[in-house]
Amino acid sequence: MLRELSEDIVIVKREPPLAWIIMNRPKVNALNVALINKLDKTFDDLWFDKEVHVVVLMGTGEKAFSAGADLKEPPPLTLGVPMAVSQMETALLMAKLTTKIEKFPKIVIAAIRGFALGGGCELASACDFRVAAEGSQLGQPEIDRGIIPGWGGTMRLPRLIGLAKAKELILSGQPIDAQEAYRIGLVNKVLSFQNFEKDVKEYALKLANGPPVAQRAAKYALNFGSQGPLDAGLIFEGALATIATVSEDAREGVMAFLEKRQPKFKGA
Repeated sequence: MLRELSEDIVIVKREPPLAWIIMNRPKVNALNVALINKLDKTFDDLWFDKEVHVVVLMGTGEKAFSAGADLKEPPPLTLGVPMAVSQMETALLMAKLTTKIEKFPKIVIAAIRGFALGGGCELASACDFRVAAEGSQLGQPEIDRGIIPGWGGTMRLPRLIGLAKAKELILSGQPIDAQEAYRIGLVNKVLSFQNFEKDVKEYALKLANGPPVAQRAAKYALNFGSQGPLDAGLIFEGALATIATVSEDAREGVMAFLEKRQPKFKGA
């Protein structure tokens, strides 16, 4: 078992070429300032780890990846300017974390078992892949509380599933199950609930066997190339493609193809 009893709010398991980042705030891994800051530092710690090619982000227990923001922090009835300042500061902390995940030089998989709601769905949306256990639920229920997503939901969801579906999720507040999330493109794969960790590991290892330099270049081109004019994006893509082409991994990939064997990529 990957999870264990621990007082740490984030548990890290290195299992090269994988690393598991486990949010550990039972029962639903609610996101608060301490957890967001610890996740941010954990990604920093793994940034230059050359043995790790893929990071799996998940929640402890079987009930939730994360059910969203901890509504007890700050107290929900503390209105006025102090609360507004606190909420904005937390939003900026979360923006820092989710942007860091998008810039992280390795593949990040959100492994969702149970609920991924509100901030939990927004956190998962920043990852490169989302895999969900059967029966899991994803959504943005903020509208039912008289608020709107403030941690990237209105920005990232339309890019993942299109504007119409994003409006449906955000304006209705209704969660969807894993199969529907797969159908609309919010998750990449639906996995068995019972064998979830085993199946996640198998999925992650297939990605970890790829060429890290090319994967990083492709991730950056996909995440950031479309944020400006097409001409600028094409130049950005060309520059990243050139970097990948002159890597040792590219040479190994070509040689393996010519020699009819499996390539052995080293991330150089």
